[in-house]
Amino acid sequence: MSEYSAPAGRYAGMVYRRCGSSGLRLPAISLGLWHNFGDPACFENMRRLCLTAFDRGITHFDLANNYGPEPGSAEKNFGRILRETLGPYRDELIISTKAGYRMWDGPYGDGGSRKYLLASLDQSLQRMGLDYVDIFYHHRMDPETPLEETMGALAQAVSSGKALYVGLSNYDGDTMLRAAAILGELHCPFVINQNRYSILDRTIERNGLKQSAAQAGCGIIAFSPLAQGLLSSRYLSGIPADSRVRTDGRFLKESSITPEKRAQLQALNRIATARGQTLAEMALGWVLRSPEVTSVLVGVSRPDQILENLGALKSAPFTGDELSAIDAACATPTGSAGQS
Repeated sequence: MSEYSAPAGRYAGMVYRRCGSSGLRLPAISLGLWHNFGDPACFENMRRLCLTAFDRGITHFDLANNYGPEPGSAEKNFGRILRETLGPYRDELIISTKAGYRMWDGPYGDGGSRKYLLASLDQSLQRMGLDYVDIFYHHRMDPETPLEETMGALAQAVSSGKALYVGLSNYDGDTMLRAAAILGELHCPFVINQNRYSILDRTIERNGLKQSAAQAGCGIIAFSPLAQGLLSSRYLSGIPADSRVRTDGRFLKESSITPEKRAQLQALNRIATARGQTLAEMALGWVLRSPEVTSVLVGVSRPDQILENLGALKSAPFTGDELSAIDAACATPTGSAGQS
């Protein structure tokens, strides 16, 4: 076990926001373990990422049962970090996981059934060496399972003591409101929605989720706020050899980085430069400007990227002209694939 002592002033520089109307607060920037925590990655780098985050007041670590590769390996590796390093700080951490996408073979390995969700949660707890998670999410809508069954499983996770709060991920506004009503009847603490949201992907503004979250008194945590790295400086001039496009390619495709897309990114970068920010800082600040947003999830491969992302906390308010310029730069239709 490595010796680690967290710095005494780690909370001073972080902003903490309440999840909707609940008592739970999350750091404005949270660490996502979707990428770079699977078995092919360097374990010591995973540890450095987690410690760099916690040293700066990032208390929330977000996982899912299928994060890898292989599925389950991100939870297993994070469990080792807890066991060897961060375990003494468990009561200062918010640890979340999810179930909903394909995890194992057969008819009970994905979806929204009570059978799958509760079995998956037990497996996640075992991989991480935990008695409970702070937030347990249903990872995606499942039209083949009654919503009452799925919400009942989330409520059972809380009543059993295996989760403190529940969340929904990748739901649209109407379905989320129906789910929230069921969870309310079950007196289950539903506090957060996790959805993709960025300058380049504003789906939650069109499908009602953003407005409905405020109506239901729940927060939003945005995944892919940098659009899988597009909203950073890495792709302004080309595709670096060590980029996610080259080394992974599952979610960000080389074919999506067209000359038109690069021109769009360069236009956004000029706005960021005029604001005295990097493109990543501006992109995170743009998402965090919304009062409905509790936190943004960042996925990083190096500790210095965490430090850069924290610069978004010092983002100056956007002027109307700046917001209009950002909208104009994003006028070209765009989209980004992948789950979280």
